[in-house]
Amino acid sequence: MDRIVLLILTLIQTLLYAGGQVMLKLAMNDLPKFSWTRRYLKDLFSDWWLLGCGVCFSVATILWLYILKNAPLSQAYPLSSMSYIFAIIAAILIFGEQVPAVRWVGVVLIVIGCALILK
Repeated sequence: MDRIVLLILTLIQTLLYAGGQVMLKLAMNDLPKFSWTRRYLKDLFSDWWLLGCGVCFSVATILWLYILKNAPLSQAYPLSSMSYIFAIIAAILIFGEQVPAVRWVGVVLIVIGCALILK
């Protein structure tokens, strides 16, 4: 698989995965405290954020299967760490979290690592 195609597919896959994580967090923020009650399970399985999360995870998994079939694992798997970058951006933009400088250093190291993997 060409490096550019691998990068594009992995970007899409990691965006879907991170998007699913964001939707899962939104769903959990909306739901009351966990309990094994019928009401809680009804709320859980009728939550639109949770449904979106499942769709994102499903499509990301199918895309990941394609990537694994057509790219070396030693390139594909490290590139999946880009989902951490998207999750930090979502944490800031959607949840208003403060991200300390040490985490930004980690993001920069991930980007450098991904660039090296593609060389």
